[in-house]
Amino acid sequence: MPKAYWVSTYLEIHDPEKLAAYAEIAGPAVKAAGGRFIARGVATKAYEAGKLQRTTLVEFDSLEIALAAHETPEYKRALAALEGGVTRDLRVVEGVE
Repeated sequence: MPKAYWVSTYLEIHDPEKLAAYAEIAGPAVKAAGGRFIARGVATKAYEAGKLQRTTLVEFDSLEIALAAHETPEYKRALAALEGGVTRDLRVVEGVE
């Protein structure tokens, strides 16, 4: 069974305090749901249409686990803390075997 990944890019940070509150709740929530943070921070280099922006990569053991993690009450609480604080793109991608 292939692994799955959350790939999150932050296009704009409108309220750093909301982002900090989100991170404090989301980190433990994602880990409790089976996620492992692989990369987190501002890109070192961007090519083509890429941008030097905050990016987070989280690995899960399966697509089902990755999708379920987003729906947990703990992660929903993190999203509520983030509300309006950022413009971001969160994608769930299944890995290759």
